Amino acid sequence: MVTEANIQTVEVKLAERSYKIFIGGGLTSKIGDLISPLLGVRQRVVTILDQGAANSHRETLCQSLAAANIEQVERVIPAGETTKSWHQLQTIVEWLIERKVERLDTVMAFGGGVTGDLVGFASAILRRGVNYIQVPSTLLAQVDSSVGGKTGINSPIGKNLIGAFHQPKLVICDVHLLKTLPHRDFLSGLGEVVKYGIISDKEFFVWLEKNAARLSPERADLMSQMVQRSCQIKAEIVASDEKERSGRAILNLGHTFAHALEAVTGYSDRLLHGEAVAIGCCLALKLSHEMGFCQRDDWARTRALFRSLQMKTAIHEIGGEMPRAGEIIDLIHQDKKVTLGQPRFVLARGLGDAFVTDQVDLVQVQEVLEGSLSAAH
Repeated sequence: MVTEANIQTVEVKLAERSYKIFIGGGLTSKIGDLISPLLGVRQRVVTILDQGAANSHRETLCQSLAAANIEQVERVIPAGETTKSWHQLQTIVEWLIERKVERLDTVMAFGGGVTGDLVGFASAILRRGVNYIQVPSTLLAQVDSSVGGKTGINSPIGKNLIGAFHQPKLVICDVHLLKTLPHRDFLSGLGEVVKYGIISDKEFFVWLEKNAARLSPERADLMSQMVQRSCQIKAEIVASDEKERSGRAILNLGHTFAHALEAVTGYSDRLLHGEAVAIGCCLALKLSHEMGFCQRDDWARTRALFRSLQMKTAIHEIGGEMPRAGEIIDLIHQDKKVTLGQPRFVLARGLGDAFVTDQVDLVQVQEVLEGSLSAAH
C-alpha cells in the first residue's frame, strides 16, 4: 500500500477542480495503487503513451496496473512536437470513442509535454470532458506542461493556438524517469525551471546557480527538490488565475520570443521548446534592461546560469538560416497573448519580479532581436 507520507505532494487549489501532484523516485511502479482511489467503481484506465515512454517504461506501468487489478487499454503515439496536430487529435478522439470511453472514465497521458497537451485536449473535448491523469516522463513536462490544465495543439501559424483549459485529476512525477531522457531533452527542461526563479523566486534562482554543476537525473534528491519547487510556484500562480486573465501570464516569461523561434524552425528538433525558452528568457531580460526595468547584472546572471547549464542563450547559436528580426516580430504578433492586435511581453524588474505589459516599443524589440541574431552578441 502506498501512502502520501512516502511522497512529496503539491496541491493545486482550484475549489472542486483541485488536485495533487505526487513527486518522488520510483512512482511508476506504484501507479496502480496511486490512481485506484480515483477510478471508482470502474477500475479501468485508458492509457496513451508516446513512443519514448513506451520503450522505456511500459513494462513497469503494466505490471503496476495489473498488480492493482486495474484493467488497461493502451495506445502508443509518436513523440515530437509535430504530433500536436489536428490529424493526431482526430485520431486519438475517434480511438477513444471506439474504446467506449465515458465521462466518468479516466484517460492517462504518459509521456512528454506533447503527449500531455494532446491527450489533455482530447479529454477536454471528448463528450465535453472526461477525467484524465498526467504522468509526465520528461523534466519539461514534470515542471511545467503537466501542471495547470493548459491543453492543446499547434497551428501552422503558431504554437498552442488551439486548445482548452482542462485540469487533470492527478499528476504523478517520477523523477527516476528522467534517467532515461536523452541529455539534450533533460537540459531543455531546465529552461522552464530557471524561468520560475526569474519570475517569482530569487532564492530558487540562487539555489540553481549554486547547484548548476550537480543537476543531473542521477541525483534524485536534487531532482525532487527542483521539481517540487517548480510545481509549487506554478500551482500558486495557477490557483490565483486559472485561465490566464491576469497574473498567470507571467508563466510565459520568454515564451513570446520562444514560440516565434519554434515557428521559424518548424517545430523541429532543430530547436527544442526548453532551448527556445532559455533564449527567450535571455531576450526578455535584455529587453527589460534596455527599457530600464532591471539591472544589467540581472540579464548577465540569467545568461550566465543558462550557459553553466550548457544551454543556448542567443538566436545565432541555433544554427542554420534564420529570418530577419522583422519576420520574427511578425510571428510575435500571432502569439496567443496578443490583445487588440498588441503583443504583450513578460518582462522583469529584477530576478524574482516579473510582470506583463503591452507598453513595449517594437523598435527596441527589433534591436534586441538583431543583437541576438549576431554572432557578436
